[in-house]
Amino acid sequence: MAGRAPFSKEEAGVIPRCHLLNGQDIWEPAKNPLNRYSTIRKGLGMQKLNPGYSFSKAMLEKDPSISIGLVVNAKGGSSIEQWSKESEFYKEAVRRTKSALKTGTLKGVLWHQGESDAKDVHYLQKLELLIKGLRIEFDMPDLPFVAGQVNNVPLINEQIAKLPATVDSTGFASSEGLKAMDRWHFDAKSMKRLGQRYAEEILKLRVEQRAEQKNAPDKK
Repeated sequence: MAGRAPFSKEEAGVIPRCHLLNGQDIWEPAKNPLNRYSTIRKGLGMQKLNPGYSFSKAMLEKDPSISIGLVVNAKGGSSIEQWSKESEFYKEAVRRTKSALKTGTLKGVLWHQGESDAKDVHYLQKLELLIKGLRIEFDMPDLPFVAGQVNNVPLINEQIAKLPATVDSTGFASSEGLKAMDRWHFDAKSMKRLGQRYAEEILKLRVEQRAEQKNAPDKK
């Protein structure tokens, strides 16, 4: 999600222990708008608050010993078809992530999209293909992937809610109870709650993966 919710002067400051991959594919201190360096975005003035802000703060609060790097490459209003493996959107997200991997470790993918696919009954299958492609690209078959529900699009949200039962090591951030400032875009309060829900899902996946690794039989 590019993010369209407004943020305060205080929220425009640097997020401690959080880094953002910039236009030269170099880490710099992260601050809003987090989609500022997307190579596929709309105008810079349109980039506002997205879930990455409160997601990062929640993750950092959970573990004071870590730092976080964000690779944000979104475009508002895009359809899932525009993220096919052959697309510029997909290739740029992969390219920038691989550049970040020279100095970082990939821990998960946050996905928030679907308004443009409001009538697509095959959305979940397309999302499955996207996840499969990314896991192959990074040679990470258990790469955590969390998809967020959108505002008041039942057909898409119902499919997103089925993702954890369909694909291993995935979760979804619910949009239940969130409010929008227009037809599609969550207001600032709801956006921050959504980011916290993303963090809750990623943390839950990490616990599940650690438990599976602990219980896995020893290979000799």
